[in-house]
Amino acid sequence: MPDRRQLLLVVITLVILCLPLIVQNTYFLGILIVIGLYAIIAGGLGVLMGYAGQVSFGQAAFYGLGAYAAGILATRYHCPPLLCIAIAPLLPTLIALLIGRSILTLREHYLALATLGFGILTFAFFNEFTGLTGGPSGLTGIPYLSIGSFVLDTDREYFYLVWLAFGLTLLGIANLTKSPVGRAFKAIHSSELAAEACGINCASLKLQAFGLSAFLAGLAGSLYAFWVTFLGPSPFGFTASMEFVLMVVVGGLGTLWGPLLGAVIIVGLAEFLRWAVPVVLPAAGGEFEIVFFGIIFVLILLLRPQGILIPALNQKDRNRKMRDRQCSA
Repeated sequence: MPDRRQLLLVVITLVILCLPLIVQNTYFLGILIVIGLYAIIAGGLGVLMGYAGQVSFGQAAFYGLGAYAAGILATRYHCPPLLCIAIAPLLPTLIALLIGRSILTLREHYLALATLGFGILTFAFFNEFTGLTGGPSGLTGIPYLSIGSFVLDTDREYFYLVWLAFGLTLLGIANLTKSPVGRAFKAIHSSELAAEACGINCASLKLQAFGLSAFLAGLAGSLYAFWVTFLGPSPFGFTASMEFVLMVVVGGLGTLWGPLLGAVIIVGLAEFLRWAVPVVLPAAGGEFEIVFFGIIFVLILLLRPQGILIPALNQKDRNRKMRDRQCSA
């Protein structure tokens, strides 16, 4: 008989497949697409933070690099959209591997500040290099994604593409975490000194985790570019980076489904705030959102630093150990 995890996976898959048939409103379909894109980014960041134990506040920069790379390839060099999606994530991956050798030698809040600085510099690049990125006016003329003669020009079609990409990402992360490399990541997270004493090349593995998180962020960015067909700097700022970290922390560090749960919660809260703040605090404007997320981040770190899913998983482990003791007795 299938276990509970397999049944849960089947149920979640069926729900995702049926959602576009139930949800007819394009606004809510757009939110579901954003959740799928953010879940891909949070999945890569979850490997970096939850398994390799490294913090990054620069994921929005990699997200934007993937998006702009795909948009520029499509508009300036007329590359086929599928080829753009295949090539674009390589740019943030290459940059991550280049800067990661220096950044990943830092520890704790110094590492967070370094990645934050990289994110701010990249955002300034998107905003100021108008000849390449379009600057504040944005990059226009990006075509819809097409596969042969089939054009994905509706939110329902794009929903299935994004969630297929998320499913493949989830499958890849699941296999990675069960592999020797995944076990080495966990060893680094537990104690980097002990991992090095066991012969694990911590510097190389941390760099690989950083590159993987950048690749997945770039993949989400390239998918985003062909969905909106217009790119401006605003989606790739500090607020987005903080939201990605929150998704991983809220969902649960070191869990497979945590990034998805975190993406649902954080995107849902963000949309609720966009509706509620102008009504309750009309003078606050858009600045209240980042304050609210900052408060959530502090509370999560204080009250439940391992996220929502971890306590339930720990309880399952305790119950399993108790059953094992009873059977042995």
